[in-house]
Amino acid sequence: MKNILVTGGAGFIGSDFVRYMIERYPDYTIVVYDKLTYAGNLDNLLPISQRPNYRFVQGDIANHEQVRGALEAHEIDTLVNFAAESHVDRSILDADAFVTSNTVGVHVLLDEARKHGIERFLHVSTDEVYGHVAEGYSVESDPFEPRSPYAASKAGGELLVNAYHVTHGLNTVITRGSNTYGPYQYPEKILPFFISEAIDDRPLPVYGDGRQMRDWLFVRDHVTGIDTALHKGAPGEAYNVAGEDNRINIDVTHDLLTRLRKPTTLIKHVPDREGHDRRYAMNCDKLRALGWGRQYDFERGLTD
Repeated sequence: MKNILVTGGAGFIGSDFVRYMIERYPDYTIVVYDKLTYAGNLDNLLPISQRPNYRFVQGDIANHEQVRGALEAHEIDTLVNFAAESHVDRSILDADAFVTSNTVGVHVLLDEARKHGIERFLHVSTDEVYGHVAEGYSVESDPFEPRSPYAASKAGGELLVNAYHVTHGLNTVITRGSNTYGPYQYPEKILPFFISEAIDDRPLPVYGDGRQMRDWLFVRDHVTGIDTALHKGAPGEAYNVAGEDNRINIDVTHDLLTRLRKPTTLIKHVPDREGHDRRYAMNCDKLRALGWGRQYDFERGLTD
């Protein structure tokens, strides 16, 4: 492992991974490959932009020629795919971009990785592929039950990754992260969106009764989990990266308002989202067995 292509590396989680990897592995060359859509921002990479082992290539993962050019030009031996359309609400309004990036784009990456002889291919996925989990905790062998176009497109990408491992012998690993938050997150997500709206005394739209439950994972813990799977994960395997901190959305909203010293009258209940999963929860014993452990709880993640 020497030259790593990080697709989607200018986005929220991808850029944190890049900043972490540049610091932790100075002998690796990290090449960020990003289309720079609305959620990709080179400012996320300013802290490491002058490092000698950092490179940037603007490109689309769904374009064979652009992907091939990046792999060849930088002699890539390892590929980590963060590139994805990720906002569920957007996928409900228009799923085309989600299928293109999250399924077709993954196919292009896999096909070019196979042709180029990539030694390791890690695909970053989501707990949403499991669908609603009424009770207990999802494990990696559970069946997929995606309920939104976003989740379905991510599940499709995962199935392609597994197919390329089985059919072509590509050395693949999959990680499935839970609800991630932290610095540089795009403000369409609940924490940065509600914080910015509350600061300006604007209403906070809470879906339905607000009793949906999510497992909160700080971005640096997510990144170290991916690093662990990249270096220690078994070929063809998937690993859950869980925050193990399940919280109800309305409780999180009240917590934010208390911290910001804002009134609860800012809360505005709106009709629930179509196909809204009530609960996600994952077991991450498989990843923990490789030596990974969380460093942040929700309190520390909000305040650091």
